[in-house]
Amino acid sequence: MKTTNTADAKSHFSALLAGVEAGEEVVIMRRGKPVARLIPEPVEAPRAFDLAALRAYVEAQPCRESLSVAQMRDKDLL
Repeated sequence: MKTTNTADAKSHFSALLAGVEAGEEVVIMRRGKPVARLIPEPVEAPRAFDLAALRAYVEAQPCRESLSVAQMRDKDLL
């Protein structure tokens, strides 16, 4: 964990953020006392692929109120 004072944090903020992005924690001190902590944002776990939902979507019957692509071609709508 890195510590820095407020003046250095202000003048080197971009470098501190680069360190935080790399996984480093930074504590900002004022008059020798910690006032803030910069920590990396937690990484969101990727969602699991739902194959069953994809199959259900692909196999779903088309809505009866609308025209199919073939019907639109036949009526020269496409």
